Amino acid sequence: MTDKERDGLRDIITEQISSTQEELKILIEMTRPVSPDNAIGRISRMDAINNKTINNKTINDAALRNQQKKLKKLERALERMNDKNFGKCMRCGEDIPFGRLKFMPYTTKCIKCA
Repeated sequence: MTDKERDGLRDIITEQISSTQEELKILIEMTRPVSPDNAIGRISRMDAINNKTINNKTINDAALRNQQKKLKKLERALERMNDKNFGKCMRCGEDIPFGRLKFMPYTTKCIKCA
């Protein structure tokens, strides 16, 4: 990998970290507990929660976990940028295609080994 490619990947990773952090802020807000807007009975409140938010909350919780994992992978990739083995497959040792690294800069395996 050339220095120019490495610098380009560093920019990509930094941009993805920034956008992932922004998405995390939104998802954290969306996964907060549901509080009633007005005083309603226990049964009608449970119906409101079940009908409106449980499905969305489950989806948002899963999205939140996925984004947190992605952020950790991106941060680790940024730390590994100066490692001499960055961009090489951890399994076979071959170079990971640059296009794959641009798309998934946190990947540690080539297409064949993934």
